Amino acid sequence: MKKLSSILFSLLSILMLASPAFANIGVGVGTGKIVVNDALKPGQIYILPSLTVLNTGDETSYYKVSITYHEQQPELMPPAEYFEFSPATFELAPGEAQVVDIRLNLPLKVEPGKYFAYLEASPTATTTSGGSSVGVAAAAKLYFEIAPANVFQAIFYKIASLWELYSPWTLRGTIFIALVVVILLLRKFLNINISLRKKNE
Repeated sequence: MKKLSSILFSLLSILMLASPAFANIGVGVGTGKIVVNDALKPGQIYILPSLTVLNTGDETSYYKVSITYHEQQPELMPPAEYFEFSPATFELAPGEAQVVDIRLNLPLKVEPGKYFAYLEASPTATTTSGGSSVGVAAAAKLYFEIAPANVFQAIFYKIASLWELYSPWTLRGTIFIALVVVILLLRKFLNINISLRKKNE
């Protein structure tokens, strides 16, 4: 009996010492599905709806968002390099949430058709206490379609998209005015040259 109680005490001690490793690490997302209704164009950069990631567990942990797929899905699989998540990784205390911005950067050459992917939120490999978080994840479904386009159209869409993304309206207005002034000066300069040539002749 003494031996049995000694064994039980040892097991209880081991369980108490190991308890931090069994902390509840959880993750959730604020939306189940994102559907882009308009057909997207090759070469363009799109800002997709944001994804909210929640720490549903009872331990502070680091999180990330990545792209995953359904096995044997009928839709095309967008490569992970098409996507940019901001922030890329972040820390959440229990009950906290983080809004992750998603940018979709389509290359000039991309296969047209219907695409599908999971926007999967998960803890990184280790938590703040050093425990493992393998197998814990939550995801939102992403659906979008890419319209067919030739290379010249794709280059135009890429330039237009970069202009839209990185140039504020004030800069666009300034560049437009500068172009108009340059065109007017060139026309005036060309007219003077033509007039001088005629007189010399």
